[in-house]
Amino acid sequence: MHMKIGEVADAAGVNVQTLRYYERRGLLKEPPRTPSGYRKYEADAVDRIRFIRQAQDLGFTLNEIDELLELRVDDPGRCPTVEARADEKLAEVRRKIGELERMETVLSGLIASCRSRSPTNDCPILEVLEDSEHTQMEGEHIDGMD
Repeated sequence: MHMKIGEVADAAGVNVQTLRYYERRGLLKEPPRTPSGYRKYEADAVDRIRFIRQAQDLGFTLNEIDELLELRVDDPGRCPTVEARADEKLAEVRRKIGELERMETVLSGLIASCRSRSPTNDCPILEVLEDSEHTQMEGEHIDGMD
């Protein structure tokens, strides 16, 4: 069964531009066209797009997804490679969670100090952000958030 681009996009839950972008990136093979120029997708295109979207939802980049798609075959020998990629992604997610938790701690402390002050022109949050001792030139991270 062949499907038109809009049908594939609807079935996969993406818009047509996303589908075209995946084609340009090489994540989705450009399908043959009808004599009138319409793309003719196979039904498995929907599954491939759903795979891409689910991998994106787990934090994989399109380059990483391209690697996973290459590994997506019925070969049990590929499983350790896929597992290694997932382990790397999990470590990255945990690192980001740690960064977000540190940011939350610093921001919560700044907000608490702001609320405990009497009305004044001095804003503790702006003071910390402007204080060169609390920021770094590259990335401008507040101390304790690195």
